[in-house]
Amino acid sequence: MPTRRTRAAGNQWESTEQRHFRCHVGEINYDVNIGGTQLRFRPLFSDCHLLTEQRGRSRRLTVDERKRQVPAMPVSLLWAVDVYGRVYSLSTAGQVWEQCRDAQMEFKRVTAAQRCCWGIACDNGVYLNVHASDLPVRCQEEAYENQRWNPVDGFSDRLLPSDRWQWSDVTGLQHQPLDGFRLPSVSWEWEGDWHADENLDGEPTEKGGWTYAIDFPATYTKDKKWNSCVRRKRWLRYRRYNVMDSWAKIPSQQAALPDPFSDISCGGWEISDEPRGRMSLWAVSLQGKVWFREGIDHHNPEGSSWEEMTLPGEVVQISCGPGDLVWAVLWEGQLIVREGVSRDCPKGTSWAVVDSPSPEVGATHVAVGINVVWALTKDNKVWFRRGVNSHNPCGSGWIGMVGEMLMINIGLNDQVFAVGREDRAVYFRQGVTSSELSGKTWRAVTVPRDGDRSHSSASSVQSAGCYFCGEERAPSAVSDVESDTEKGSTDGSGLLLAAAAVSTEPSADAAPTDPPEARVPKVTSDSFISDLVSDREPATAPWGAAVPEEDLVLGEEEVRAPCAGAAISSSQSGGLGQWSNVDLEEAQGQRDQAGAPADSADTCSLSSLAAYALAAEDQYGADQHPLWAWVSGGGCSVDSHSQLGWFNCSTTNASPLVQSVQSMSLSVTPAQTAAWRRQIFEQLSERTKREMDNFRHYEQAVEQSVWVKKGTMQWWRDWRPHKWTDVHFALEQFSGPEGDKDGILFIYYNFNEEKKYLHAFINEVTILVPVLNDAKHSFAIYSPERTKQRWPIRLAAPTEQEMHDWLALLSDACCSSRGIQGPPSKQAVWSVTCKGDIFVSEPSPGLEAVPYPTPCDQMFWRQVGGHLRLVESNSVGVVWGIGYDHTAWVHTGGDGGGFSQGLASSTDNIYTQVDVKSVYIYENQRWNPVTGYTNRGLPTDRYMWSDASGLHECTKTNMKPPSAQWTWVSDWAIDYGVSGGTDRDGWQYAADFPASYHGYKTLKDFVRRRRWSRKSKLTTTGPWQEIPPISLIDVSLLPCAAPSGVDVVPLWAISNKGDVLCRLGVTALTPAGSSWLHVGTDQPFKSVSVGGASQVWAIAKDGSAFYRGSVSPQSPAGQQDKPSLKVKDRGDFHLSSVVSPPAGDCWYHIPSPARQKLKQVSVGRTSVFAVDENGNLWYRQGVTPSYPQGSSWEHISNNVRKVSAGPLDQVWIIADKVQGSLSLSCGTVCHRLGVQPVEPKGQSWDYGIGGGWDHITVRGNSTEPPRARLPSLTAPAPPAPPAARSAEVNGSAGEC
Repeated sequence: MPTRRTRAAGNQWESTEQRHFRCHVGEINYDVNIGGTQLRFRPLFSDCHLLTEQRGRSRRLTVDERKRQVPAMPVSLLWAVDVYGRVYSLSTAGQVWEQCRDAQMEFKRVTAAQRCCWGIACDNGVYLNVHASDLPVRCQEEAYENQRWNPVDGFSDRLLPSDRWQWSDVTGLQHQPLDGFRLPSVSWEWEGDWHADENLDGEPTEKGGWTYAIDFPATYTKDKKWNSCVRRKRWLRYRRYNVMDSWAKIPSQQAALPDPFSDISCGGWEISDEPRGRMSLWAVSLQGKVWFREGIDHHNPEGSSWEEMTLPGEVVQISCGPGDLVWAVLWEGQLIVREGVSRDCPKGTSWAVVDSPSPEVGATHVAVGINVVWALTKDNKVWFRRGVNSHNPCGSGWIGMVGEMLMINIGLNDQVFAVGREDRAVYFRQGVTSSELSGKTWRAVTVPRDGDRSHSSASSVQSAGCYFCGEERAPSAVSDVESDTEKGSTDGSGLLLAAAAVSTEPSADAAPTDPPEARVPKVTSDSFISDLVSDREPATAPWGAAVPEEDLVLGEEEVRAPCAGAAISSSQSGGLGQWSNVDLEEAQGQRDQAGAPADSADTCSLSSLAAYALAAEDQYGADQHPLWAWVSGGGCSVDSHSQLGWFNCSTTNASPLVQSVQSMSLSVTPAQTAAWRRQIFEQLSERTKREMDNFRHYEQAVEQSVWVKKGTMQWWRDWRPHKWTDVHFALEQFSGPEGDKDGILFIYYNFNEEKKYLHAFINEVTILVPVLNDAKHSFAIYSPERTKQRWPIRLAAPTEQEMHDWLALLSDACCSSRGIQGPPSKQAVWSVTCKGDIFVSEPSPGLEAVPYPTPCDQMFWRQVGGHLRLVESNSVGVVWGIGYDHTAWVHTGGDGGGFSQGLASSTDNIYTQVDVKSVYIYENQRWNPVTGYTNRGLPTDRYMWSDASGLHECTKTNMKPPSAQWTWVSDWAIDYGVSGGTDRDGWQYAADFPASYHGYKTLKDFVRRRRWSRKSKLTTTGPWQEIPPISLIDVSLLPCAAPSGVDVVPLWAISNKGDVLCRLGVTALTPAGSSWLHVGTDQPFKSVSVGGASQVWAIAKDGSAFYRGSVSPQSPAGQQDKPSLKVKDRGDFHLSSVVSPPAGDCWYHIPSPARQKLKQVSVGRTSVFAVDENGNLWYRQGVTPSYPQGSSWEHISNNVRKVSAGPLDQVWIIADKVQGSLSLSCGTVCHRLGVQPVEPKGQSWDYGIGGGWDHITVRGNSTEPPRARLPSLTAPAPPAPPAARSAEVNGSAGEC
């Protein structure tokens, strides 16, 4: 009977009953004894046959037996890096990109194998991620103790001079003392101490482990003989690789480090089976050199050292396949192939040159597999190399393929992955088989990321991940792209923020693990979504469907859009597409502790973020899928028969409402016109009666006047063919006998030769947002449902004038339907977008109610003429603003201007307003050893003329003003005022793109950049008057609580030079004031805020906080009886003996939070909030009338751009870096919930309009919310409390 011999713990061979079989299980070697012959073999992955003994003969197992006995093939991973350096992996059995959370920095690119993944981070270091498995990574270290016999001492360590070392390796030539062994890196750990090996070739030795021989070297035996003159003992110690599923930096054992790497590729694991886990790793440095990593195997996954390869030229990119194929791209665009790669020589012997696929266009990227080579040229065309195999690694010719890609990669089984040029999506090549290696078609991978909440259940909506959390965010020195963008860089990049679809019903198939939450009340039924998706085919997704070769080339007007038919669970309240919930992590724990009432409050008030691209047209809707920069499929085991869930966005799990909507096919015929008009009118009438209960006794109106406005526009389709569609647009307004007005928007379009339409009720529209760019004069229409789902209606007019006419008409219709007339009220909430557009919202009485406030997504915003960077207001009607050119403006009390300047009711108090804004572009250069710094970058580099992010090409000739309303007023000039400093020529230096830039050159700086600026001017109209002559960067007014007895309104400001100013004579009748009073400081300031009880806080340029003492309504600047320097509006200076700022300790220094620099402060009635330069929101604790400086800072949340504290201590912010956003500069309006006298910090966040908002002020809203009491179930309701009373904080009433 054949026997199987296995090695036991004591290194003894044990015999067991043997079965004949051939099977692959991981990477295990089997030792089999057949007929006295010992065999060792490795099982195979691709085939698995089991043979069993049965009555003396073998039989093949059935399919069912094989399924029961053979484990399923393990899943593998597809790795990718997005444009922000975040690393994700996608399992072949999964349907979501999972982010590598342990990565502490951004990565440039990765290269994957089945057991590990290598990567290059932004610090140019090489990192390794080894996948955890049941088989540990262990390495055995051994050393030999040698002794010689002498007649006096016997065996001792006294050796002859010609003998080997006392402690040596097995050959005796290498000196290896036990204390000389060191761990290769911090990723290793010792499993135990040194111990003697008491086995010799499987046989036990005598105690102590000594083996004997006549002399060195000789044959050793376990028995001591009379002629044994020498002996040795083998010492063993094991070390284990302990960093699994995490990124570990590869140390360099070389004295002189190689150049920073720009590209890396692993492969070669199929060249040889010995040693086990052997792998080839190739890298390219910034100087075009190629390096090979020695010594990579299973016992040493990090490898040992780098060896430089000789080259025929400078290399920019390299690719290594699983076998013996190694290709690289030269700087000139040619390709080179490594020849002589074999089992004995994995590095190869020489290079062969292969011409570029296109003679006039050089190659930029190459990817190799086992028998395939794919390449990309500089025009992003895709090419396939035919005739490639191990015997002919150079191939025979090129074949052009359809599609344009940024990069391409070959996985296992020669499967192809790529990143698209237009949309930066990951594509998979379908139809690749051994007989058809070129495949058939490209198909986009449409699964969401783990941060996206489109696939989450209702129970996880409120606790879903947002980039808000309770952890403080530390300063980052990786890149200054954010700071450049935030300083007003109008580079044309899209400013997008993610949105969330709010769940209102629990999932039908979800386990009832969480307690039921209060149902979110549905205020209005939005018909936008129903009509927008009425003609979509069921179970069909644009990004999930196969993309035919002929459809990959898009026209100029065709822009790729994300999957609009993604699968949606029944818990998502009709959300269509992939939405990201934006909730604050720090608020979740507080809600859990608050009990049921708090949970109900959060649930009823939870709303989602509206987002929209307020910039370039091709950015619209692009953030529904991430922008990828790199993909690696070297460890992804798929073939033509694999069943992957990466593509089909089916509607199997969609709610019945969505399924019914998608199956609708409405066709408008003359016979149906009356029917649907009557149906819509009945819906409108029913809703009107339901919302106006006080007028039920009125008789039904029998006559109505209808006013219709028609026109032709273009409408953006959110599904294929993803382009602007010509539509007929109509606005129908109804006017009843009582003067009430309402209306409906109709959009008529053709789909598949059928006439269709979609409609929207005017009183459901919450905001009209103009979207100005070079290509279209377009605007977006939002409603509460569309704000939640981030799915606006986007329309484009033929001319700018027609767009303004439609905006004015629609805005007037929306205001009429809501009963809003005239200028903004004193309690209005003001906000400004990143484009400088001004919006105002009239707050409802329940906006600050506790515990059930009005959701933010139901706020109606109307646009006010003008163009400003920030606006500040208070409750007596004084409103100031500051433009981009630092000019101060005061609101005149008018209404209109801008697009509504043609309306007769909007001409009073309207003036011409001029604003100047700087446009920035960046000139990028890379260093090479021949010519130094030039504009000749690597093919993978950013554009040599680009925006701050480097993703968009922006040259002096093609860069245009922000919109058609702007005109150039200067030429391009070098900007020396860049963060981080510049040299005398304006250059900033760094090791690579992107990195932390500095204004001086070092030996490790291979790239540099400088910023160019050009001023553009906008001339518009609005209810604003200029306040000369001092330029300002910040302004703050006292937020008086209504009713207020303050006649003179304290107004503080910061000039563009950092001086602190106090405006005198500001009242409700004279909001412009009379003159400026200078307040002395020791250093420049950048932010100031005045709050209740005349508290004045300010932030200095160095990030420290200051409190102004001795300030009162009668002494607004903390003045004393000394002459003061006053500045009149005409610029004259004169001495005044009335008031003067105090000297000495008037400013009290307040330490900033540890390791943080503050940038903005806002003071409410009793509370003080501040934002630091890293986006952390802080609350000042311990502020009392007796100790107004407070005691300490408490961290509230991160990723906050600006904060506004109001006269009721309400807190509103502009959220920054919302998850799923492509833009890091502008944000979303968020409202702090649960703010009460006993809880001034609040508990959670509610989300409103967003995606391009830059500033908000609620300092005018002093309307006390109604006092609501929860009814008792047993006792009668108590009498209602007084309508308004002064809130008490810290035992004292807070007043203005």
